[in-house]
Amino acid sequence: MAPTKSLVIVESPHKATMIAGYLGPKYVVRASQGHVRDLPTSASQVPAKYKGESWARTGVDVDHGFAPIYVVSPDKKSTIRELKDLLKGSDELLLATDGDREGEAIAWHLLDTLKPKVPVKRMVFNEITEKAITDAVAHTRELDTDLVDAQETRRILDRLYGYEVSPVLWKKVMPRLSAGRVQSVATRLVVDRERERIAFTSANYWDLEGVLETKDTHESFTAKLATLDGTRVAQGRDFDADGKLVGTRKDREVRRLDEASATTLADALEKAAFTVTSVEAKPYTRRPYAPFRTTTLQQEAGRKLGFTSQRTMSVAQDLYEGGYITYMRTDSVALSDEAVRAARAQAVELYGSDHVPAKPRVYASKVKNAQEAHEAIRPAGDHFRTPAQAGLTGERFKLYELVWMRTIASQMADAKGETLSVGIDAVPASPVAIAGGDVARAGFTASGRTITFHGFLRAYVESVDEGSSDDAQKRLPQLTRGQGLDCQDVTASGHDTRPPARYTEPSLVAKLEELEIGRPSTYASIIRTITSRDYVFKKGQALVPTWLAFAVTRLLENHFSNLVDYQFTADMEDTLDEIAQGNAKRVEVLTNFYYGQGGGSGDDGPTPASGHEGLHQLVTELGDIDARATSTFPVGGQDSGIVVRVGRYGTYVEDAEGKRANVDDELPPDELTVAKARELLASPNGEERELGLDPHTHTMIVAKNGRFGPYVTEVLDDEPADAPKSSGKQTGRGKAKKSKPRTASLFRSMDLATVTLDDALKLLSLPRVVGTTEDGTEITAQNGRYGPYLKKGTDSRSLTSEDELFSITLEQAEEIYSKPKQRGRAAAKPPLKELGEDPTSGKPIVVKDGRFGAYVTDGQTNATLRKDDSVEEITAERAQELLAEKRAKGPSTRRKAPARRTTSKKSTTARKATSKKPAGKPSQSAGSSDSR
Repeated sequence: MAPTKSLVIVESPHKATMIAGYLGPKYVVRASQGHVRDLPTSASQVPAKYKGESWARTGVDVDHGFAPIYVVSPDKKSTIRELKDLLKGSDELLLATDGDREGEAIAWHLLDTLKPKVPVKRMVFNEITEKAITDAVAHTRELDTDLVDAQETRRILDRLYGYEVSPVLWKKVMPRLSAGRVQSVATRLVVDRERERIAFTSANYWDLEGVLETKDTHESFTAKLATLDGTRVAQGRDFDADGKLVGTRKDREVRRLDEASATTLADALEKAAFTVTSVEAKPYTRRPYAPFRTTTLQQEAGRKLGFTSQRTMSVAQDLYEGGYITYMRTDSVALSDEAVRAARAQAVELYGSDHVPAKPRVYASKVKNAQEAHEAIRPAGDHFRTPAQAGLTGERFKLYELVWMRTIASQMADAKGETLSVGIDAVPASPVAIAGGDVARAGFTASGRTITFHGFLRAYVESVDEGSSDDAQKRLPQLTRGQGLDCQDVTASGHDTRPPARYTEPSLVAKLEELEIGRPSTYASIIRTITSRDYVFKKGQALVPTWLAFAVTRLLENHFSNLVDYQFTADMEDTLDEIAQGNAKRVEVLTNFYYGQGGGSGDDGPTPASGHEGLHQLVTELGDIDARATSTFPVGGQDSGIVVRVGRYGTYVEDAEGKRANVDDELPPDELTVAKARELLASPNGEERELGLDPHTHTMIVAKNGRFGPYVTEVLDDEPADAPKSSGKQTGRGKAKKSKPRTASLFRSMDLATVTLDDALKLLSLPRVVGTTEDGTEITAQNGRYGPYLKKGTDSRSLTSEDELFSITLEQAEEIYSKPKQRGRAAAKPPLKELGEDPTSGKPIVVKDGRFGAYVTDGQTNATLRKDDSVEEITAERAQELLAEKRAKGPSTRRKAPARRTTSKKSTTARKATSKKPAGKPSQSAGSSDSR
């Protein structure tokens, strides 16, 4: 009798290897390599029987219960074949994909595709340890169809959104754009913040800081001016976004100091009598932070380690699959009993029993409708390995250490101390005359904090976006009421109010979670999508929207307002949670979304919605959309006469006279002021400069700055298309083919502002015939994408400089061709700078000079330096960040064009006839983003 075999299917090969080691030879463990089926992403993937259906392009039959077409991905067909073969020799099938909605959906797709004839069990675990895996085998369950329904509803919603809305963007803004149900809302958040910054008006205010000293012990400390004759002195929080002084809700009456008043007051108060008027001490207690869940891990890894959300999740996935941490996609902050015991035991071992409270700490999730029954993210197992014991390196070590510290700290004692607030009066010899009235008494305040017992802070201190951290201490000397003080110095300082800070990845994740938009497992891919689609770019750590994002957001707000409404999107997440809990039906939810509240589809077509409009109605009843107005934004208000426009070939500014100038893609929108726009318009780079007439053709030669750099070209007369031309080839019904103007890029040594007509004519004369060899082959000198070169038939040879294009002789060219052609690349240039070892690859990082500029590399990954980076100033940390971002993007998806084949005229004609595409068919760009 053959031994019993069980087939276990997980998602990744690494996971399969780990689990196989725990289960032994009776189990065959294989990886599905993620999803095996999905909605079709191109027309070629749609099965033949659906080809004529109007809904086939979306892969969802909206008229019959929103039934989806699922197809096995081309790259997964071999995987499915292997799994089916293994299944033939197995006695049972264990589906061991992740226990969240997506994992449940992968298990369902595997089940539906493999169609096993043996018993099927669902195996779920939260960590990859021997105990967790053996427990999971012993306690299997049935497939949770409610979780599957919730995930499939999300997938179909996102597909319909992407495939219905994206074509509107293609027609009215720019081709190949994408819209996504959560992606577009996240973009709107970033755009809204930039709008606030553009509308913001800065205000100036002044304050004072005094350096005071005790008379007996001569201990010094600083105090800030708080009041003048009992009226509070204005600070930044007292101004609104228009720069007006409004005070606060609690205290409306405030007094603003200008520079003259502040400096006059500072000089007078240096000689004033300072006396302590109040001393208030309060106990300080700080409870430890809850263990990590997905979003708090992303935020803290971003702040502490500089990781992107995508990088955090990628490294966490590696740690999970390696058996180092528990599952990393979770809303829960709860710890299992064994985890609590492990954390408490290790805290006692490392910090002493006095640092651990008598009773275990219990944390409850504050996240609404927290998904699935996972634990918080913690070290795996019932005994935690310290970071040193884990044997990890680079980014994996850093992230594991973060998780380990946070988990240990969560079961430790409170930090305790004391905060001290001191009030001080300064009375000048006589009232000081300043704007707003004389000042007879100035009130100063000083505060300090002393931590007497660090408790959990010995293990972990959370990073903050602004403000002081929990372990910060500022000590004040022993002070008593009525005590006199000496003044060492009083300094006046001016400040400008600042616009609201742009989102960073951590703060955007926090905002999305606050608004209950999306789910933790989707945030990393959302941010990756909006940056890769050129809606957002990074300036340092800040997320900056492009003008393209402004145009797309405006169109969606004006014509699809519900779909980018924050509350509507959050409510949709609640609805998906209801499906997961078995309290809502998938078809009903999809009908309401697509056809509207109370709408539907019958034999006579869509039924109108009685409540809110559905996606179908919004798309089919768009009305007129002014594409130009959608992509046009006034600069500095309507009165300036200058606008910024998003064109199909880039963004540009235009004044009332029609003068245009390109806008740098990396110029933040709030920095495009009227002054900056006028500077661009006044620059030669921003306009067409006439150089003179070509003496031979009598055409005007102009210099321009184009999308790909500065160039010169000739301006041809607009002749009728059917005007006879002696040199033109006749095409069609006697119409002459329209001539194309000669165009040439400027050499690197040339400047657009100083290029002359002679320079331009030389450039336009290229390619130059150098001469003809004895065998009758012509040699030409040409300037190409990769620099100057010679061409002899199909043989090309590089030249060392652009000037050689005009000076090289036939003899010199023949000498170059007489030598063997150098194969491969030239000798590598020495590095420009060395920056130490990369924490991820463990290899040295260097800065090199490449064809397209300086870049950093560790030998495996290359990342081009950004506009704000320089070889001289780049640091190791910045280089590591650039490399991490490049790795997170993954390899290029561009594919090489297929080799051209020779075919008969007849077959070519037939192929053309059958390859026509229906109008309005979305390309893959819409579908590739619809999941987010």
